Amino acid sequence: MIVVLVWAGAALAADPTGATTIDLDGDPAGAAIAAVNFTWVLIAAFLVFFMQVGFALLEAGSTRARNSGSVFMKNLMDFCMCGLAFWAFGFAIMFGGSELASGLDQGNPLVGLSGFFLAGEANDVGTMELWIFQMVFAATAATIVSGAMAERTKLNSYMAYSFLISAVIYPVFGHWMWGGGWLSTLPFGAGAKDFAGSSVVHAVGGIAALVGALMVGPRKGKFVDGKPRAIPGHNMGYVVIGTMILFFGWFGFNSGSTFAATDLRISVIATNTFLAGIAGALVAYYIQLSRTGRGDIAVTCSGLIGGLVAITAPCAYVAPWAAVVIGAIAGFLVIVVAEFLENRFKLDDPVWAVACHGGCGIFGMLAVGIFADGTYGGVNGLVGGDAQQLVSQLIAVVAVIAWTGVASVIVFGTLKSGMGLRVSEADEDAGVDASEFVQPGLVFDPAPATAARA
Repeated sequence: MIVVLVWAGAALAADPTGATTIDLDGDPAGAAIAAVNFTWVLIAAFLVFFMQVGFALLEAGSTRARNSGSVFMKNLMDFCMCGLAFWAFGFAIMFGGSELASGLDQGNPLVGLSGFFLAGEANDVGTMELWIFQMVFAATAATIVSGAMAERTKLNSYMAYSFLISAVIYPVFGHWMWGGGWLSTLPFGAGAKDFAGSSVVHAVGGIAALVGALMVGPRKGKFVDGKPRAIPGHNMGYVVIGTMILFFGWFGFNSGSTFAATDLRISVIATNTFLAGIAGALVAYYIQLSRTGRGDIAVTCSGLIGGLVAITAPCAYVAPWAAVVIGAIAGFLVIVVAEFLENRFKLDDPVWAVACHGGCGIFGMLAVGIFADGTYGGVNGLVGGDAQQLVSQLIAVVAVIAWTGVASVIVFGTLKSGMGLRVSEADEDAGVDASEFVQPGLVFDPAPATAARA
């Protein structure tokens, strides 16, 4: 992620009204640039915020009707819990010491130590612009876990986990990559690079989803005599609409990570994002068509999301032809990883969150080291004639797997032994909506009775 601080004229001093920042020593051109870039970042943040609607629809449609209210509620509440946790703790842990904005001056290569509660010098327009953009990214990482654990997880336990991933797990790795931490300063190539979050957001969410889904166990009836059984989602319309909303929001996710509308690389980033997404969808579609003779809506949508996840890290560093290749590989990888985990580890993941976000997120990080062509940010991969960048990317992949895996085992293990993760068998049979909510997600009203004929 590249941050262009057009408000640097404020000397990183707190500016809660924006008057000093927009003045820029009386330079009208500089003030105009600051306003344009602020607007760009906020619009991008709003696009990423809207992705939460996409996740909610995709996950609800992929599960059974009797649990749809639970899925919708988890997507609402994990966003609320994440926002509070990231405001209080996560943002400071992630960006303290980065000096990217006012109030973020204290930290070390492992963790940030300033900016808590957006108080003091962090009460600044530039700091809050950075906060709201990063908060919606953090919420995306948290909500990835929801789909993988759907239909059998207690709401309150899930909310506790959402708080902890947003306050600690996500921010610590985010600091290593984006907050001036040790991964960003590796001596190989340009240091580990993740432009918009293949590892920071998606691999963190996907690995946490793997741990959570394994710990909570598969849904009742998912495996019969050790063999997986399909449990169809109740509404493929939700799945398609949710996927398209995610696709739309992804332009804010990736292009907004320039932090500047004046960085015209945004057109390349948007094009690469689009090409990778459609390549992933087409490959997944034709793989299933060749295997079954019919199209598979859920798999095609997963291929599209896998392509988007994979291009998120290299989107600014690669040429369009590479974006197509990256997306195509991701569309294949989604199917292979999902089926491997299901058959080998008995993983029950209703939305293929682990394959889409974990598997393709890791591949996206490696793709930087392979396909970066040196035309942007000084990042050269194998295509650009430099093998060193791939070394940094491999180290980052090992780091995200190790940190997120261990931290998630501790968190989910503690919750499982304390609050418990899983609803009772009776509640699972009846549907989580009936046991945890006043209103079910869907109500099927019978036809009104008609008066008997005389």
